[in-house]
Amino acid sequence: MKVLIVGSGGREHAIANSVAKSPKVEKIYCAPGNAGIGQIAECVPIGAMEFDKIVAFAKENAIDFTIVGMDDPLVGGLVDALEAEGLRMFGPRKNAAILEGSKAFSKDLMKKYHIPTAAYENFDSAEEAIRYLEEKATYPTVLKADGLALGKGVLICNTKEEALEGVKSIMTDKKFGSAGNRMVIEEFMTGREVSVLSFVDGKTIRIMTSAQDHKRAKDGDQGLNTGGMGTFSPSPFYTEEVDAFCKKYIYQPTVDAMAAEGRPFKGVIFFGLMLTPNGPKVLEYNARFGDPEAQVVLPRMKNDIIEVMEACVDGTLDQIDLQFEDNAAVCVVLASDGYPVSYEKGFPIEGLERFEKEEGYYCFHAGTKLENGRFVTNGGRVLGVTAKGKDLKEARANAYAATEWIAFDNKYMRHDIGKAIDEA
Repeated sequence: MKVLIVGSGGREHAIANSVAKSPKVEKIYCAPGNAGIGQIAECVPIGAMEFDKIVAFAKENAIDFTIVGMDDPLVGGLVDALEAEGLRMFGPRKNAAILEGSKAFSKDLMKKYHIPTAAYENFDSAEEAIRYLEEKATYPTVLKADGLALGKGVLICNTKEEALEGVKSIMTDKKFGSAGNRMVIEEFMTGREVSVLSFVDGKTIRIMTSAQDHKRAKDGDQGLNTGGMGTFSPSPFYTEEVDAFCKKYIYQPTVDAMAAEGRPFKGVIFFGLMLTPNGPKVLEYNARFGDPEAQVVLPRMKNDIIEVMEACVDGTLDQIDLQFEDNAAVCVVLASDGYPVSYEKGFPIEGLERFEKEEGYYCFHAGTKLENGRFVTNGGRVLGVTAKGKDLKEARANAYAATEWIAFDNKYMRHDIGKAIDEA
């Protein structure tokens, strides 16, 4: 098979890494890809939102299977564009990707189908939101831009003053662009956050191993929200009891709800869960692999990823026995100092060759490029250093040891990724 992957980050590198292991695959392309992906795939200079060019490339190069990794092209309808030309691809159609594309849609869906989530209200104007915050809200409260905002459109406000400033930044100043045309205000939930990825074929759901992300830029969950500074898998807080509850009240009901709405979902549903004192509740849905969750989940998956993805497309996922290794993985993101606000790029990266020799260690590229034959930094999140171990403590020690193999100017990382496992 010839496979095309759409995207350019660490998630797509992790997907490409898994695809390369499939005996069914002879050639991998990635649009636009990055320098690391370029070591296992042929990168083509087509942006993820250039649908016409992607469709034309897939037809001209007889691509057998396209995997859409990123949220923007999924929500924008790339799958529909490929499907219209009779091409095979993995990912939800536009009318199903709205599960991630609109927070208001997903909250309304959960309310209608009694899927546990935080109490909320949707707002189309800043005036209405301000009135609600002044008259009815309890604090802390959570403000969410309705649309896609690179994982950063969620504000936790401890006071009314913070919340009013949040409405201004989301709805008036349009800090997140058109994502802030609508806004959700929801109750603040407390508990452990857990990420659970799943494969879905429209009716059947197969749960992948759990993971836990670290969103804040600085140690101790301080600093600004980022796209993710590291993650670990499995989460020790995701117990058999939690799993049983979620399968009954969250996972299958979500798949059934989307089918009932005439929006059958085929692809990956990412469940962002909060394990509250009153049981698990849905924080958010994503319509694709998480980043950096994919970097710890996929290296532990035993199955041929192409077989699983084709089963999702063909509606035969019920025949797949999804299996994961009985171990653990930790990913530490090496970022550019100053991320997510401002940072310099273009620094040479040393030490990447070590990962080619070590079993159970991975270096997924997120923001890199090749310049005169050398890898240089080219983004806020530069690399995701992932290591496996027999348990979380060993995986964590291995991952942090491996971060020392890499050197570049203004290298920055959190030093407490996976620290919660000490409390489990």
